[in-house]
Amino acid sequence: MLKNRIVKAQGYAEKQDVDAVLFFNLSNVRYLAGFTGSDGALVVGREACWFLTDSRYTTQASREVTGCPTIEYRIKLDGIAELLAGKGFRRVGFEAEHTTVALLTALTAKAPGVEFVPIGEDITSLRMVKDTGELDLLAETARIASEALVSSLGGLRAGVVERDFALDLEFAMRRAGADDKSFDFIVASGERGSLPHGRASEKVIAAGELVTIDFGAVFNGYHSDETVTVCVGEPDGRQREVYGIVKEAHDRAVAAVRPGVSFRDLDAIARGFIEEQGYGAFFGHGLGHGVGLDVHEKPVVSPRGEGVAEEGMVFTIEPGIYIPQWGGVRIEDTVAVTGNGHRLLTRVPKELIILS
Repeated sequence: MLKNRIVKAQGYAEKQDVDAVLFFNLSNVRYLAGFTGSDGALVVGREACWFLTDSRYTTQASREVTGCPTIEYRIKLDGIAELLAGKGFRRVGFEAEHTTVALLTALTAKAPGVEFVPIGEDITSLRMVKDTGELDLLAETARIASEALVSSLGGLRAGVVERDFALDLEFAMRRAGADDKSFDFIVASGERGSLPHGRASEKVIAAGELVTIDFGAVFNGYHSDETVTVCVGEPDGRQREVYGIVKEAHDRAVAAVRPGVSFRDLDAIARGFIEEQGYGAFFGHGLGHGVGLDVHEKPVVSPRGEGVAEEGMVFTIEPGIYIPQWGGVRIEDTVAVTGNGHRLLTRVPKELIILS
């Protein structure tokens, strides 16, 4: 499996007319070489590859990295420059999206005989189509997170502090087998629901409030992402109305997911419906994003999204309405594109959940 990924990266070197491609981004390094540590680099030449790390990780790399010899360095950029010079590489591609100006400047100073060539879209799309093993891991991660949320909802009631519920949910995920949480959970109740990224705060949840919960787990390196909006107590007419609009926009977009549909069209399906209902001004973000070794990765599902859905892609569908001084609703599922449609990876039912 990893060999096929290295071959794919070698194709980038040939396509970009460079001698090798240098990877610093650890998600890409893990994807290509299997390394799960926190420091290292990967050089993929047209015919061979090399993994570089320091003495903390050489033993770990000997177990995890296959197909590429491991080279130990004392100083990272010195080790990389020495390898490039030793192999006679003169044009080396790098991940434009993940390389800072400071890093590129330092690397150029260490390897003055090398021309470093930025590689953009090819590299950023490296992990967009998932293989069977990745899809299985993503499904398992989503299962852990979804079931943890369902098991925790009994503790969500009036008088509970947002941050306390978020902590309970994280513990539930850990007990269910998660290695970590994907991000700081959003628990936004009442007027705070108008904040799309309203991280859990010290606010006390009150009766009659909508509560938006955006959560995710990490399992074996892969992430999940899901959002539910629930009501603590009986919802009023406007709460039901707004929830119903977001739910319909979500359902229409999910139903349209299949190979060949453009990301812009998916966004337009949900956005157009919300606009028709008079709430277009309150939906400001894109409809979704890819999920994998990072919780936010390609593709981008938005009015500016490029490309079309392909079998094996995994991304979110997450329309929302956010009304200042009132609150908000977001509903999010993660979908995997299949040969003739899609399947949901996230599992919490998206009918409005009313908590007593």
